[in-house]
Parts: sequence; C-alpha cells; structure tokens
Amino acid sequence: MPSGSAIRGSRVGAGPARPSERCEPAPRREVSYWCANGHMVEVRLAAEAEPPPVWDCPHCGQPAGRDVHNPPGRARAEPYKSHLAYVKERRSEADGEALLAEALAALRARRGED
Repeated sequence: MPSGSAIRGSRVGAGPARPSERCEPAPRREVSYWCANGHMVEVRLAAEAEPPPVWDCPHCGQPAGRDVHNPPGRARAEPYKSHLAYVKERRSEADGEALLAEALAALRARRGED
C-alpha cells in the first residue's frame, strides 16, 4: 500500500528534477544604478532590452540613475490630499453650488416638499 506522500523521493528545497543541461538561460546583462545616498543597485536585464533611465533604490526608496557622478535628486513627497481636495481641483465653486442645488431639488421632489 503506498504511503500518503505525493512527492516521493524529494525533499524540501530540492533543485529541479531534471538536469538543466538541455536548456540555456536567456542572455542577460547587469545594469548599475546609483541613488543620491550613494547606494549602488545592480539589475539584471535581458541583453536586448533597453534599460530604463531611472530605477527605485531598494535600500532607501529614492530614484537611482545610471550616472554615478550625477544621480537623480530626491523624490518629492506629495502631501496627503483628501477626496474633497481632489474634487475642488476639478470643479469650480459655481459648479459645486449648481450640483448641490440640483441634488436638493431632486431630494425635495421625492419627499413631496415644495
């Protein structure tokens, strides 16, 4: 009677079941990026891929560029905006008053008020 193990002859963390001699990895190249804090990030990209001009530094989260002597500046933190602030950017005060009057008129009509 077979045991309940579905993965017989294998252990946790074992490598691939077949040798990798039949397949070749895609050609890659390493691209280096530097942030304003002096961190160097090496990213492996496909050989034919165009590297992006900016990459996020995994150490500090700042943008990193390809030029070691002239890294990009610090990212500017956007202040928190509420939903109302975004609405006020899209609509003028007169538009808001017109929408409010229309909504109140519809509500009063449903209630049967004058």
